[in-house]
Amino acid sequence: MIMGGFFRLLSAIFSLGYGWHDDQFLIIEIAQSWVDGIDYYSWLPSADGTNQPEGFSFFYVGLHYLLFSFLEFIGIFNPQTKMLIVRLLHALWSMLIIYYGFKITLYLSNIDNAKLVGWLLALFWLFPMISVRNLVEYVSIPLILYGIWIVLKSYNDSKFSLWLFAGIIFGLAFNIRYQTMLITGAVGLILLVQNKWKGAFAVGLGVLITIVVFQGGLDYFIWKKPFVQLIEYVDYNMHNAARYVVSPWYTYLLFLVGILIPPISLFIFAGFFQQWRKNLILFLPILIFVIFHSYYPNKQERFVITIIPLLIIIGIIGWQYIQNKYLTGRIHRRMITVSWIVFWIVNFTLLVPVTVMYSKQARVESMCYLAKYDDINNFLIEDINQTVLRFPPQFYLQSWYNYQTLMKDDDFSEFAKKNSFLPADDQPGFVLFYQPNNIEQRVRQMKTVYPELEFETIVEPGFMDRLLTWLNPINDNQNIYLYRNKSVLPNRIE
Repeated sequence: MIMGGFFRLLSAIFSLGYGWHDDQFLIIEIAQSWVDGIDYYSWLPSADGTNQPEGFSFFYVGLHYLLFSFLEFIGIFNPQTKMLIVRLLHALWSMLIIYYGFKITLYLSNIDNAKLVGWLLALFWLFPMISVRNLVEYVSIPLILYGIWIVLKSYNDSKFSLWLFAGIIFGLAFNIRYQTMLITGAVGLILLVQNKWKGAFAVGLGVLITIVVFQGGLDYFIWKKPFVQLIEYVDYNMHNAARYVVSPWYTYLLFLVGILIPPISLFIFAGFFQQWRKNLILFLPILIFVIFHSYYPNKQERFVITIIPLLIIIGIIGWQYIQNKYLTGRIHRRMITVSWIVFWIVNFTLLVPVTVMYSKQARVESMCYLAKYDDINNFLIEDINQTVLRFPPQFYLQSWYNYQTLMKDDDFSEFAKKNSFLPADDQPGFVLFYQPNNIEQRVRQMKTVYPELEFETIVEPGFMDRLLTWLNPINDNQNIYLYRNKSVLPNRIE
């Protein structure tokens, strides 16, 4: 626990920025815009009735709305200070993963396995960094583990209230991330198969209560209709799944084997299948979760982060059983020892830089830079080498300016025709050029529209951002060149 807390504290302090699109733009940006009295992303009903439900739960983002409102009430407005507090709270929350992972393992096996699982959950290279992100796939894990822990304890103490409480906990996880219902449903199915009808009913009732209160209640309060967000979420995903990353069915298996570092990851999978009957309470939720996401066309690696702690728990229990029963020879022991040494070397090699990485540094710092200016009218993002916009995190700008974009698919002549000779009040205060490709030519071209552009500064991505881009260009973390429009902002602010 101490080591896990130490590395999570390091991440909370040093791992600034955000990890993915969703943890910033579906949580932080939404909540802060509401605090500022602006529904910038149109999640709420509009006066003219044009806004429609977006299909996202208000529960988790609503907690951030309340937190940001409180922080501003006590005089904390700086976005970096707000996010430090958010990261510290999430780091503390994630400690429950270590705690309940240890307790579940100890309950199902022995102290040696529990200690190993505890170390893995505390120091697995990805966990400290991801624990301080606003990623619903990870934030829901403590509730899943706690719910399973209550269910395990309820086998010996079958009080209705205890089963009901487990359902409420699972329901809270659902309100954070809808897909956790796959895990909850698998647990309920196991209870039914094992003839624990009262337990299955109570768990289901607890889940239903939280869904009615938080999904139905919040939606009715905001939209005057219950469950509209949930209905829209289901409808959208049924009809738009193939619009996103469509990968082979085995994508998640390869991802899990790779991220858990072979050959230890292979040991964990061997243990997972060995324990399928004895620890069905862990096996079936993982299996159903992976099968569903493997079948579903939209595949993103973070989707299966939720089941990694469960996989580690059952995998270690099963592998230790295999090792103690079948792999007792000297050569086997030596190979296993070497495998663990390799695992920990690789793990710590990744752990330290990932724990303190400043993710999306260029995008965050460019907004922080613009925030020095009181009124920039609006700004323009020029990224003509790309077709997909990398959204600017305006939470750090502390203003909700409308901004323009000029992308690869846009016609510059049409852009110039529309924007040339605009009065200064309608011109962007800054133009942000993404990526260095042909930067001089692009600036000259832009000056035909805004002749008073003057170079201000370059904001560079951090080391880990550059490394991730080199490893996989889809992680597009560019240099951002800031040019100030002197027609709008005559003087530079140092």
